[in-house]
Amino acid sequence: MSAITLINPNSTQAMTDSMLATARKVLPGVVFEGWTSVDGPPAIQGREDGERAIPPMLDLVWKAYGFGMAVVIGCFDDTGLAEAKAKSPIPVVGIGEASFHMARLLGHRFSVVTTLPVSIPIIEENIRAGGFADICGRVRASDIPVLELEADPAAACAAIAREAEAARREDDVTAIVLGCAGMTGLEAHLSGIDAHFIDPVASACRLAHALTC
Repeated sequence: MSAITLINPNSTQAMTDSMLATARKVLPGVVFEGWTSVDGPPAIQGREDGERAIPPMLDLVWKAYGFGMAVVIGCFDDTGLAEAKAKSPIPVVGIGEASFHMARLLGHRFSVVTTLPVSIPIIEENIRAGGFADICGRVRASDIPVLELEADPAAACAAIAREAEAARREDDVTAIVLGCAGMTGLEAHLSGIDAHFIDPVASACRLAHALTC
């Protein structure tokens, strides 16, 4: 049976597992495969990590052709996404771009809450390049490193909640995009905030599936 292949460009298997759990939860009737780029960096934080992650990730994208019906790239920076789209004859969706499209489709103005400040310029560039600047308030950093999202989820949620609350007060937005693959599933712990939370992994999986129907 054909599957949607979820590729994690970093080498942290726990993050692949979390993304795969989200995919199977939001689309229980769809077959997903989760692949980890074992030759990638443990986390993608900034341009240097992203550049290191691209070659082994593209090898997995090519492998997915013929195996599956679509590919989801599980990095919010949309690392290597343009190269992957050019390389693959099947649909390739990035979790960053999917989140921005989802916000527009749902009629929201959004801010992004990501991990470290080093990711902010990359995400801002992607938002401008994708034509979403008109509906974006701001890209904010929670100052939580990517791997700490798994190691200490309580602290991560508290930091994300602080930035989300600030975004609601200051950015004139109705939605918060969770700006890291490692944040998938955390919206369940942020229900006290008056905003619509957009999970990037769930968004990408839904859009990838729609492209195959």
